[in-house]
Amino acid sequence: MKTTQSRQKSYADHRRRYLEFAVGDHVFVRVAPMKGVMRFRKKWKLAPRFIEPFEILDRVETLAYRVALPPSLARVHNVFHVSMLRNYVSNLSHVLSFEPLQLSPYMTYEERPV
Repeated sequence: MKTTQSRQKSYADHRRRYLEFAVGDHVFVRVAPMKGVMRFRKKWKLAPRFIEPFEILDRVETLAYRVALPPSLARVHNVFHVSMLRNYVSNLSHVLSFEPLQLSPYMTYEERPV
């Protein structure tokens, strides 16, 4: 049992990424797709995995950061684990288009053709 545990620990340690962000950095936030729920325009395979770069306000714990979210995402908790964040490398040619969504109390919205 002891050898199996040490073997599993060695596998996990090689794959672990130690990420650290500073206050003022910009990060992408991971969006978890849910079956049957449409968030951010697409569902299933075409749903975005990460959404727009947000600024880090402060470090809550060793692995948790508080992120500045826009008012349209006010119902989402603004503290994220480091595994839910990805570093944003700024690029002047990188243009992001984000349209505000009208979310229902269940964090869903109705998609209408334009």
